[in-house]
Amino acid sequence: MKKILKLSLVCAVLFTGMSTYAIDGNEDFNLHVLKNNGKLITFALNQVKKAHLSIYDNEGTLIYSESASGKDGILRTFSLEEFPAGTYFLEVEDNVKKVRHEITITDDTTVLSKKAISSVYKAGSSAKNTSVAIR
Repeated sequence: MKKILKLSLVCAVLFTGMSTYAIDGNEDFNLHVLKNNGKLITFALNQVKKAHLSIYDNEGTLIYSESASGKDGILRTFSLEEFPAGTYFLEVEDNVKKVRHEITITDDTTVLSKKAISSVYKAGSSAKNTSVAIR
């Protein structure tokens, strides 16, 4: 009985560890929010060597834009102290897709959404010779 209990406990710990370690591995790149500290946000883009980062306001006006690159990924920290309270959007675009995350700024804090609010894949060269039939 004690062996079965110990074995069950070991299995539970192993499965918990595996599910904690898995981070949306099925996407082309992942944005991970590392810190929200007051008006500073820090995030990492895993599996991305080059990307275009843009910040838009609630009306779609471009506020900030940069091309970022990194050897094993991209790590960025933004200070949004000068931004007035409101909702903004961080767009990350590489050669495969464009994702959009929401940034909410209040008087004291800034929060970057961990999950993308939209994700659009770009048509590659394989989409050139495809047809769509309409009935």
